[in-house]
Amino acid sequence: MEPDSVIEDKTIELMNTSVMEDQNEDESPKKNTLWQISNGTSSVIVSRKRPSEGNYQKEKDLCIKYFDQWSESDQVEFVEHLISRMCHYQHGHINSYLKPMLQRDFITALPEQGLDHIAENILSYLDARSLCAAELVCKEWQRVISEGMLWKKLIERMVRTDPLWKGLSERRGWDQYLFKNRPTDGPPNSFYRSLYPKIIQDIETIESNWRCGRHNLQRIQCRSENSKGVYCLQYDDEKIISGLRDNSIKIWDKSSLECLKVLTGHTGSVLCLQYDERVIVTGSSDSTVRVWDVNTGEVLNTLIHHNEAVLHLRFSNGLMVTCSKDRSIAVWDMASATDITLRRVLVGHRAAVNVVDFDDKYIVSASGDRTIKVWSTSTCEFVRTLNGHKRGIACLQYRDRLVVSGSSDNTIRLWDIECGACLRVLEGHEELVRCIRFDNKRIVSGAYDGKIKVWDLQAALDPRAPASTLCLRTLVEHSGRVFRLQFDEFQIISSSHDDTILIWDFLNVPPSAQNETRSPSRTYTYISR
Repeated sequence: MEPDSVIEDKTIELMNTSVMEDQNEDESPKKNTLWQISNGTSSVIVSRKRPSEGNYQKEKDLCIKYFDQWSESDQVEFVEHLISRMCHYQHGHINSYLKPMLQRDFITALPEQGLDHIAENILSYLDARSLCAAELVCKEWQRVISEGMLWKKLIERMVRTDPLWKGLSERRGWDQYLFKNRPTDGPPNSFYRSLYPKIIQDIETIESNWRCGRHNLQRIQCRSENSKGVYCLQYDDEKIISGLRDNSIKIWDKSSLECLKVLTGHTGSVLCLQYDERVIVTGSSDSTVRVWDVNTGEVLNTLIHHNEAVLHLRFSNGLMVTCSKDRSIAVWDMASATDITLRRVLVGHRAAVNVVDFDDKYIVSASGDRTIKVWSTSTCEFVRTLNGHKRGIACLQYRDRLVVSGSSDNTIRLWDIECGACLRVLEGHEELVRCIRFDNKRIVSGAYDGKIKVWDLQAALDPRAPASTLCLRTLVEHSGRVFRLQFDEFQIISSSHDDTILIWDFLNVPPSAQNETRSPSRTYTYISR
């Protein structure tokens, strides 16, 4: 047997043999065009015209015979050598031939190797649109998606990461079908496959309701005996706790709207409050801070420090900050309801400190002296002042780098806390902006003009967005000054000088309101983060 190198040389020689032109053939250039193929330093002239079928078939069979005798590495080396002698046109044909051969259906291949779980894990990272497309690839992909319950896993992932999905799952009741350990504990994949578009439709309806101002309104009449007005509130799924001008704290059932309990003890109006699962903390115009048991309503502690009305307070993770008409800010260590000690008093404002907010990095305060001051949470040292409002500042919220403030100059300002820059001024209210809250999508403000305005936060942070597009909707139902509001993805709850608490429900909107022809000023598409 001849050595492989000799066989290879003969094969290449056969491949490179020029075909002599047939004397009887037409001498058209198209049939006899020759081109030069560069091969290192040498070149050969090859005819594009295929030899006669008989010779070609014999020569091809002989090449294949030699090729089959070689080892895999020799075959690869030979093909590389052969390809290097071809022109670009031929390379294109070979590439088109190889492409489908190089593709591998790994999703189908994995279960064949007993690795279904890996195939499921790969496809579980797909979004809804991609998962729909994957189902159409082939029956095996569809089987992996179905048996892996990937639509269920997609919904669970959204519920874990998006508060809108989480809240919707609780309110619509489909959270009962999620996070089951055994597949037999719940419905099949097809149930979740059909549930997903219904969820998206619900979300789009909610967003449209916010933009169009469509809502279901519920009203709590507080029926204060003497002085009327609800200065502050906080709510959860079960209850609303409100602080009233008549010195009382009233706890309301959020479903029935009935008053469950009245807490008394303050000798002045209840101006601010916050509660958690253990305690309610209230501040009053009687200059005291009181701590109450959230379940029993018993007074657990009374803090006497400020010289004038306690205008606002916040507590979290063992720290409490209070502010007062006496121009000071008090920072407290809150080990328990009965063990609260004063850490530091912050002095710097030249008028009443109307509001405070804080996180692990900064304490932020706003005052009637037209300034916002930033302090270090850990050291209580002064950091910087934010200047810009033309009159006193009544309300503020701080989160991450963003501070949003409302003032008696009737404007709302957005600030970058790190550099102190004013990012945007929102105009629209006709009187003092008394309360303000924001989340990732929107700002909601209430003012002494009796109006609640909903603003597009993302547009407000975009300097290119026209000012006319920022206010999405103005809600007018209160007959007095709006003192306080809070909101979530589904509702706004507000209180007013008119002695009412209003619940603006954007989820459970009656069909008659849904059919209203009012349209939003701009189109909004829900995007999951």
